Amino acid sequence: ARRRRGATREGRGGTGSAGRGMDAPSAAGLGGADPQLQRFIEVETQKQRFQQLVHQMTELCWEKCMDKPGPKLDSRAETCFVNCVERFIDTSQFILNRLEQTQKSKSAFSESLSD
Repeated sequence: ARRRRGATREGRGGTGSAGRGMDAPSAAGLGGADPQLQRFIEVETQKQRFQQLVHQMTELCWEKCMDKPGPKLDSRAETCFVNCVERFIDTSQFILNRLEQTQKSKSAFSESLSD
């Protein structure tokens, strides 16, 4: 079911399963493996995550903003795409910041328990 979306700013966004489903091994899990191999795996994993986010953003914004594909992008659809991408990025950044704060507070709590 497609939803029609106006040119208003979207106050919420969704990253869906961003960051989940990564099957590539982490470099930390390789133990004594070659440092170059570890770095290569880290870079490839980052690329995979980035591509996954772009795919999710494209799918989400296309469904929200593209009523009827045509030879040109009308101004309403263009505005919708810009707003959708901005909200997607804002939401993704908010989630990353929140996860970082949670990790920091867990670390501080663990350190205070060990004192």
